[in-house]
Amino acid sequence: MQPDGETARQMVRVTGFVQRNPHDGEPVSQPTEAYLGYDHKNLYVVFVCFDDPSKVRARRARRENIFEDDQVEIMLDTFHDQRRAYAFQSNPLGVQWDAIWTETSQSAFGGLSDIGHFDSSFDTLWYSHGRLTDQGYVVWMAIPFRSLRFAGESDQGWGIILYRGIVRENEDAFWPALSSRAEGRLGRAAVGNGMHGIEPGRNLQFIPYGLFNSFRTLDTTDFTNPHFEGRAAGGRLGLDSKFIFHDSLVLDVTGNPDFSQVESDDPQVTVNQRFEVFFPEKRPFFIENADYFRTPIDLLFTRRIADPEFGTRLSGRAGHYALGLLLADDKSPGEIVPRSDPDFGQKAYFAIARLNRDISRQSSVGAIYTDRELHGSFNRVGGLDSRLKFSNNWTGAFQGVVSSTRDAFGYHAGPGYKADVVRSGLHLNYEGIYNDFSPGFVTEPGFVNRVDVREMQHTLTYRFRPRNSILVDWGPNLLTDQIWDHRNLRLDAQYFTGLSFDFKRQTALKLRPYVPYRQRLRPSEFPTLSQNHDYNESYREAYFSTAFFKQVTINAGYLWGGQINFLPLQKEPPKLVSGDAGSAGVTMRPTTGFTLENTYLFSRLRDKAAGHAIFNNHIIRSKANWQLTNELSLRFILQYTTALTNPSFTWLPTSKRLSPQFLIAYLLHPGTAVYVGYNSDLQNLEPRLCTRLATGSCDLTQPILPRTRSRLINAGREFFVKVSYLLRF
Repeated sequence: MQPDGETARQMVRVTGFVQRNPHDGEPVSQPTEAYLGYDHKNLYVVFVCFDDPSKVRARRARRENIFEDDQVEIMLDTFHDQRRAYAFQSNPLGVQWDAIWTETSQSAFGGLSDIGHFDSSFDTLWYSHGRLTDQGYVVWMAIPFRSLRFAGESDQGWGIILYRGIVRENEDAFWPALSSRAEGRLGRAAVGNGMHGIEPGRNLQFIPYGLFNSFRTLDTTDFTNPHFEGRAAGGRLGLDSKFIFHDSLVLDVTGNPDFSQVESDDPQVTVNQRFEVFFPEKRPFFIENADYFRTPIDLLFTRRIADPEFGTRLSGRAGHYALGLLLADDKSPGEIVPRSDPDFGQKAYFAIARLNRDISRQSSVGAIYTDRELHGSFNRVGGLDSRLKFSNNWTGAFQGVVSSTRDAFGYHAGPGYKADVVRSGLHLNYEGIYNDFSPGFVTEPGFVNRVDVREMQHTLTYRFRPRNSILVDWGPNLLTDQIWDHRNLRLDAQYFTGLSFDFKRQTALKLRPYVPYRQRLRPSEFPTLSQNHDYNESYREAYFSTAFFKQVTINAGYLWGGQINFLPLQKEPPKLVSGDAGSAGVTMRPTTGFTLENTYLFSRLRDKAAGHAIFNNHIIRSKANWQLTNELSLRFILQYTTALTNPSFTWLPTSKRLSPQFLIAYLLHPGTAVYVGYNSDLQNLEPRLCTRLATGSCDLTQPILPRTRSRLINAGREFFVKVSYLLRF
C-alpha cells in the first residue's frame, strides 16, 4: 500500500477525493490515493484504496461486468475540449471496463445531475492488475498512448478525472470534486500538463478472423414452403482493419465481416406490444465509435443492417470538428423474400454522414444525412441539430430533420423535430421533451417507431438527502405525457406521481400508486374499428431491488391495472381488459469467479366480464458464468419462453420455446479472442411445417407454422468456433 522503489516515488501523488454521492462535498469515507506517471509508451495510474478487505466487493467476472463491485477509474480528456473523454475503469481484481464519455443532454429523471453518456461499446488494448490486501486493495493500470487519440503537440495538456466507487455505501468520490449542484463532468476536470516526448496513436491495426460452424435452421422466406436447411461443416474468413490519420481520424474497413453475436439478447416482453421493441446493438463493428453518429433523434439504429458483406467507417476529430461516415451494404432484404419476389437477391446500401462543430461553453451544432437504397426505392433523411449549455444547471438538445422516401406505396416526405431541455441539480431536476413527427416522416436506418404525432412530456423530481441515515435520498417523481396527431386529435395522455427511495447497499424502492392512462385508437391503425375509440386505462406499479449482501442481488417489480388487448380474435376490435405484469431477478455469487443470474418476466391479460385468461406470457432465463481467470470463462444460458393463449379471446397461437446456449470464451484483450459455442432453438412446431401444399395437407386459414400443444422440435442449432487476433503496428 506504499510506493516501493525510485520510479514509484517519482510518480505524482493525488489525494483529496470528495464525495458526490451520498453526501455531496464531504471527503471520501475511506482513505484513497492515486499515483500517476508515464514513459514514452504508456500512461500509468495506481489506485491505493484503504478499506476493510472483508467489506470490499470484488468478483472475478467477464470483462465489463463489474458494476456490482467496487471500482476505480481514470477519465482522460485528451483534446481538452471538455466534450469527450476516455474512461478506463477496473474492479479490485483488475477486471476491465472502458468507454467513451460524451457530455450531452440526458434524462434528469431519477435525480441524476451527471448529464452525459458512457459509450461502453468502445474497446481498446490496455493493461490492469488488481489485488486485495489486508488494508484494502491496489489497482495498477497501464494505458498505451497508441490506444489513445490526441493532438501531436510537444506539450500535452489533458483533462483528468479520478474516481472511486464504494458500492455498499452507494458512494461516488472524485478528484477533483464533482458536485451534483452542476451538470456534467469535463468542465471541472483537473488539467495535467508537462507530458513531453509522447506520440499519439498513429498505428495500423488488423484483426483477421476465422469462423467455422455447423448449423441447421428454419427457412421461412417462402411462406408457402417453410423448410429446414443447413450444413454439416463450413466457415468463413475475414479481416477487420483500422488506419489512423492525422492523430485522431480512424478509418475502419472490414472485408467479408462476421457481424454475428456470441450471446443472445437480454429478454424482453414482446407479446401484445403496440410498437416495435428496441433491442440494443451488440456487434463490435457497429458499436465502436457509435457516439459520433448519435443525435437527439435516433437516426442510426444499426440493427437495421442485418447481414452486410462489407462495411467501412471514418470517425474522429479534426480541430473543433467531429465527423463520422459509415458505408455498408445489407444482403438481408434479398434473403428474407421468396424467389418470386422482385427484391430476391437484391442488396440494400446504407450511407450515413455526420458532422459536429464545437462552439462555446461545451455547446455544439451539427448536421446528419442518412440514405438507404434498395432496388429503385430509397429513404433519405437530413437535418441539423445542436447541444447547448445555458448554465451550470441547464442544457438543451434540439434537432430538425426532413425525410424523402420512395417505396412500394409511392413517394412521401415530411419533417421531424425534437427538443429536450434538462435542469439538473442536487435536489431539483426537470426535463421537458417535445417530439413532432409528421405523417410522411420515415427513417429506415433509424429507430422512430411512431409518426403522425406531437408529444409533450414533462418530468419533475425532487430529492431529499438526509444526513447520517441509511437512506441516501428520497423524493417524489411527477410526469405528464400527452400526444396529439397532426389534426390536433388527442391520442394518448398519461399522468403519474411516484415516490423513490434509495438506500445504502444498492437498495431501492419505487412506487407509483395510481397512473391514469388514455389511448385513442383510429381505424387507420386498426381497421376493425368503425370509428375512433378512446380507452381509459389506469395502472399501479411497485419495484424493489437490493444488493444488501455482496453474494446476492435481488430485484422484483409488479404492475397491474387496465390494458388493451391488441391481439383479439380476427375481425374484432381491440378491447379494454385487465392485465398485470411482473419481473423478478436473483443473482448469486457463491464464489469469487462464479455468477448465476436468474430472471423471470411475466405478463397476463384477462377478460373483464368473466375473468378468463386471454394469454399468459412467461420468460424464464438462467445464465451461469464461471470465470476461471480474467480472460477465460465458461458460460451457459437456458431460456424458456411461452405464450399460453385462449383461442376464445385471441388469434395468437400458443407458443413454446426452449433455447440452451453454451460458450467457452478466451478474451485476451479486445480483438484477440477465441469463442467455442453451441446454440439450440426448440419450439412447439408441427414437424411437417406445412410443406405438402400440392397434396392439400396444409390449411392456409391456420397459422403458417402450425404448432402442437406440447411437443418441441429442434427448429435451429449451431456449433461454432470463432478465432480472431489483433495485429497492431
